[in-house]
Amino acid sequence: MFVSAALRNPGLIGAVAPSSAELGAVLASVVPTSGTPTVVELGAGTGAVTAQVARRLPAQGQHFAVEIDPVLAEHLRHTCPDVTVIDGDAAELSALLTAEGVSRVDAVVSGLPWSLFGETGQRRILAQVTQAMGQNGAFSTFAYRHAAFLAGAVRFRALLHELFDEVLVSRTVWRNLPPAHVYVCRRPRSLGEV
Repeated sequence: MFVSAALRNPGLIGAVAPSSAELGAVLASVVPTSGTPTVVELGAGTGAVTAQVARRLPAQGQHFAVEIDPVLAEHLRHTCPDVTVIDGDAAELSALLTAEGVSRVDAVVSGLPWSLFGETGQRRILAQVTQAMGQNGAFSTFAYRHAAFLAGAVRFRALLHELFDEVLVSRTVWRNLPPAHVYVCRRPRSLGEV
């Protein structure tokens, strides 16, 4: 399923394989484990990270998965019945969440292929993320270690530091194909500070 999705949308799926459980666990580390948190997953794909988010999320929490590929979205609906799957583009996150009656989320976990997007696309999606999470939320995403010096990856990393007060980088997750590291970002800066 993953390979056929990559062949259908090579510009939207930037991986050669689904994320490993180890990478998923690091990405999901921003998910609150108590209370009634709302978590949004961007680019949920086949659900590899979705399962890790579900392991951490309390029973009263809400888990929304945004997926642009309709075949993958339908797959998620069948394999992850406790997750609210939203067919849509992360660049329209605010409108998608509003349609679900959600105004603020506690965490955003992203599997989007950032280095494939131009600067405008990166900024547009990150603006939606920061608007959704507010000052108290957390955002996690990953980058492949081998691609760290590609122009899109360098631009994305600089953009994270521009838009967030705190950007932490995990150790390399070697048990992933290919190896990757995770960015954990908190406290988005207001537009006046950027």
